[in-house]
Amino acid sequence: MIPIVPDASDPAAQQPLAAPRDPGHYMRPGTLRLPALPPLSLYVHLPWCLKKCPYCDFNSHEFRGGSGAQGDALPQDRYIAALLADLEAALPLVWGRTVHSIFLGGGTPSLFAPDAIAALVGGIRARLRLAPDCEITMEANPGTFERDRFRAFRGAGITRLSIGVQSFDDDHLRAIGRVHDGAQARAAVEEAADAFETWNLDLMYALPGQDLAQLDRDLDIALDAAPPHLSIYHLTIEPNTYFAKFPPRVPEDDLAYAMLDRITERTAVAGLQRYEISAYARPGHGCFHNTNYWQFGDYLGIGAGAHGKLSFAHRIVRQVRLRDPSRYMDAALAGNAIAQEEEVARSALPFEYMLNALRLRDGFALQDFSDRTGLPLTAIAAPLAEAERRALLARDLHRAWPTERGFDFLSDLQELFLPPG
Repeated sequence: MIPIVPDASDPAAQQPLAAPRDPGHYMRPGTLRLPALPPLSLYVHLPWCLKKCPYCDFNSHEFRGGSGAQGDALPQDRYIAALLADLEAALPLVWGRTVHSIFLGGGTPSLFAPDAIAALVGGIRARLRLAPDCEITMEANPGTFERDRFRAFRGAGITRLSIGVQSFDDDHLRAIGRVHDGAQARAAVEEAADAFETWNLDLMYALPGQDLAQLDRDLDIALDAAPPHLSIYHLTIEPNTYFAKFPPRVPEDDLAYAMLDRITERTAVAGLQRYEISAYARPGHGCFHNTNYWQFGDYLGIGAGAHGKLSFAHRIVRQVRLRDPSRYMDAALAGNAIAQEEEVARSALPFEYMLNALRLRDGFALQDFSDRTGLPLTAIAAPLAEAERRALLARDLHRAWPTERGFDFLSDLQELFLPPG
């Protein structure tokens, strides 16, 4: 759902913008009329991981440990100083707004020591007004798991952990290049359940060589752990990844559809509600941060390669930070880490909104479309009617939502809202 990351070879992705813009630049008159600003979240990108997964197209960089003179030690202190400098530079654009959620993503944020995470969270709290119930999520991988490490992250201020398990099967984990094994995955899940009231377990399906029986075994272990939240993703082959160059043999589409049916059936029996295309949760445990993305909320993105979306009274702006961690740190500490910035075109807003809102089982409030985009509802009248005609979408006087057919053919539904031409 995040905008496409610019190619690392693109000079625009490697150099900061000439100079930070005055806040008045964003406040000037424009064609949109937003009656109020949406909820604001903060995304923090920590780009290092132990090993680049062959399916991963995120801005992540391998870190192999050590502390030699060649700069191979994880630069925790300098990177956190850069993050806080980046945040300082961005404060005029979000001044006075309350932050409702923080998400530490990567890479593998759990490579950072708990005291480094505590310093980061403390620095953020000192600079931003956080909601009393602010959700602070951190991604963690079983390959960085140590006994009591997750509990230390809880003490550092993290309120929600998301564990990238992907599978509990050793063969499948090797096939997708993960650094942990099934035993480590089970231990990490057990530790997360002990340390956090709300935590998420990430699984993937349609893995190389996977059949329904093997998926069931993964689901058995996952559901036995009673996760409050479960995210389950189809393995996709993304451009510019190792798997794009050397595609693995994955299950045929019919089998993948059968796997998704099995997942939907078994999660429902286990008391997990499918509230988004890939997200299942017990009541009260949905992820606010991701829901804010899906509802076209705002998010300030800091860190190497981080994306952000910020609304103003008359425009919506997207920003991208420098991708390369070293260049990012240098630029952020100098006061400007933004590599790209663009105002979202008025004609693109219906698709940008629907790309995410239609992922939600409950869809969206019709009034929210106008409130979040600054456009009248007439801007989407024709595609809404066509989506209804195709039985991809249903609506009443207040809401619109994808039908079961719309969920199954989500891309077809979203494409109806693309700008003409």
